[in-house]
Amino acid sequence: MQQIWQAERIFDGQTLHEGRALLTEDGKISGLLAANDVPSGAEVVSLGSGVLCPGFIDLQVNGGGGALLGQGDPYDAIVTICAAHARLGTLGLLPTLITSDAATMHAVLDAGRHAVQTQVPGFLGLHLEGPFLDIKRKGAHDPDLIRGMTEGDLAALIAGARDLPTLMITLAPEAVSLDQIAALVAAGIVVSLGHSNTSEAQARAAIVAGASCVTHLFNAMSPLAHREPGLVGTALDSVVWAGIIPDGVHVAPAAFRLALRAKPGRMFAVSDAMAVAGTDMSVFTLNDRQILRSDGRLVLADGTLAGADISLPQALKWMVDTAGIALPDALAMMTSIPAQVIERPERGRMEPGGAANLVHLDDQFAVQGVWRAGQPVG
Repeated sequence: MQQIWQAERIFDGQTLHEGRALLTEDGKISGLLAANDVPSGAEVVSLGSGVLCPGFIDLQVNGGGGALLGQGDPYDAIVTICAAHARLGTLGLLPTLITSDAATMHAVLDAGRHAVQTQVPGFLGLHLEGPFLDIKRKGAHDPDLIRGMTEGDLAALIAGARDLPTLMITLAPEAVSLDQIAALVAAGIVVSLGHSNTSEAQARAAIVAGASCVTHLFNAMSPLAHREPGLVGTALDSVVWAGIIPDGVHVAPAAFRLALRAKPGRMFAVSDAMAVAGTDMSVFTLNDRQILRSDGRLVLADGTLAGADISLPQALKWMVDTAGIALPDALAMMTSIPAQVIERPERGRMEPGGAANLVHLDDQFAVQGVWRAGQPVG
């Protein structure tokens, strides 16, 4: 069945259109038409004001719907997290495991394999944030679990990459060898630098070895200084991708704008969401430590930030209304750009033949409707 989707504005992954409509057939994108060009027999879906865009893609999602990856049954957590964020407009994501022991990491990799076999909707792979980090930049990660990478770890990660559509790993270059980075990349793993106190020279060596991304730019990394640019300066002065948390808590608007000017088309938004996403929970636990939710922040008892309390639509509103980012640029950071990072170009765009994964936002960027392959998401 053909459907014609009419909205005030349509973002196709690159361009924001007015006076256009989206044509789909049997849950797949056919293309954009003039707004009043309705094929005979097509069902008209009239959405009114706001913007229709591709489903969001989030490459750093620790939890949601009350579940946190690494606590409880990991497969159940993956299913719950993907479902919770789908209702918030994120139709593709990488459930993210925060620094854990080896047994938990292996269990999560196995759960990811099971998620592939059972075709969990929205599951694009896994992101392992640690444990191969620098304790000096641990953030909310448990320092007792941070360690260097063993040959056993390397073998397990390479094996996991063979079975998952995407495996992303955040590591500190000082916690691994350049040969290990090269081996991970050769296996198809996306290596992202983060939670690191690295020097510019060491960061650039890791990039030459194959690291292609940095995790939550500015946070938990060596800062930019005029004589030692650190990981922030290296990220801004290289071609690596950069994830960033647009919540007004992790990064100030001016720093956000400066970073985007330095990396147009190379920076993408992440929610860094925790278990509370999509719920009214006020507290949860992370590695047996209590995390408090208050005034848009998630913090340990000592005030250390522990993830973020945003959804991607909330991040979009902050980027546009507070940071002053142009709407097409902000939307691309949540759709087509993260799709490029994980080499899934069919995602995050309205390309003919692609699945009709769609989100309708009102003028205040609140979610009004979500569809996966043309079917509504409850």
